[in-house]
Amino acid sequence: MTAPSLKETLSSAVKDAMRKKDKLRLVTLRMAQAAIKQIEIDERRELGDEEVLKVLDKMLKQRRDAASQYDGAGRAELADKERAEMVIIEEFMPAALTEDELDGLIHQAISATGAQSMQDMGSVMNTLRPQVLGRVEMGHLSKKVRAALSG
Repeated sequence: MTAPSLKETLSSAVKDAMRKKDKLRLVTLRMAQAAIKQIEIDERRELGDEEVLKVLDKMLKQRRDAASQYDGAGRAELADKERAEMVIIEEFMPAALTEDELDGLIHQAISATGAQSMQDMGSVMNTLRPQVLGRVEMGHLSKKVRAALSG
């Protein structure tokens, strides 16, 4: 028997949240399902786990940005709500990469692409993106690749 897909895992988590009457978890997971379903309807196809991860990663980024804006505006209660939603979404993401693992992947990608300067950053990022999706923040990855190529 194969492992359940990410969409199936989300669906069962929604059911569990309903049973436990966990309102924040239920709302957050339903938002994720709605975002996935919207893309499936728009593109008229089923999304695979990798594409679902992209949707969840985008949701995390939106919440991270919103939390920082709420913090800047002095709205701590709204920032806390965004962070609580982030924790729920992160449960469905793959384990984060350590800095050593990330450095190793960056050096492999630089070697594989033959990158030598900042002009090659795009090809290095394109090589890395599928390997690190959902496991590292893209802004952080970009800084590390830039540092590796310029240093």
